[in-house]
Amino acid sequence: MRSGKLTVVGAGPGDVELITLKGIKALQSADVVLYDALVDSRLLEHAPQAEKIFVGKRKGCYAYQQKQINDLIVERAIQGLHVVRLKGGDPFVFGRGAEEMEHASAFGVEVAVVPGISSSVSVPASQNIPVTKRGAAESFWVITGTTKEHKLSSDVCLAAKSSATVIILMGMSKLGEIMQLFKEEGKKETPVAIIQNGTTENEKIGIGTVASIEHKAKEQQLSNPAIIVIGEVVNHRQKILDIQNEYQYQGKKLLEKI
Repeated sequence: MRSGKLTVVGAGPGDVELITLKGIKALQSADVVLYDALVDSRLLEHAPQAEKIFVGKRKGCYAYQQKQINDLIVERAIQGLHVVRLKGGDPFVFGRGAEEMEHASAFGVEVAVVPGISSSVSVPASQNIPVTKRGAAESFWVITGTTKEHKLSSDVCLAAKSSATVIILMGMSKLGEIMQLFKEEGKKETPVAIIQNGTTENEKIGIGTVASIEHKAKEQQLSNPAIIVIGEVVNHRQKILDIQNEYQYQGKKLLEKI
């Protein structure tokens, strides 16, 4: 019997074209694919011969508990199968990919990882928001909004004191608490963007400030899955839009003269 293997693959932020070629090759060689809720099901077409098992969760509803996922990985791998664990974004950014690899390797299973494009930087980029920019932000924080104890991460408080761009994943349920921390640091006018379902056809975006973003989120019915971006870099988006609009206007005027 051939030896089994686990490959943890990052599917990217949502757009099916933002998975890596190496990720596609892993899917093509898979016998089993365990995939999450944020993975576009069209990616499964790259694994036509594989058994496909949905193991994701949405709003606290679990198809499988983490222990069951770990057991499933080992069960299939020790049968000599290539198991691909397909996760949204990058599997090492709040994705439990490292935990699953450790568990499988403890049973003698060969493990590998294929990095993915993280939503933490690619989703803002898709909306023309850079996470760093000279004169605006020299660094960025990427923080989970909710810890495994379902509490707000203490790192948010530290990040609020810095001049860095702050990117918060899984933080919509704590939006009020997060903004309060920034208000306490005198940052009521700091720009904020919330991007829901980033890089997909259902993408929505709300732009405001620390003082106004809660109202904007309610007004536009923004909810998870979403990324919260806090910092002066958010203003770059409007600058780019203004430049593009001016370019289109000038192009239209030029055509009218022809």
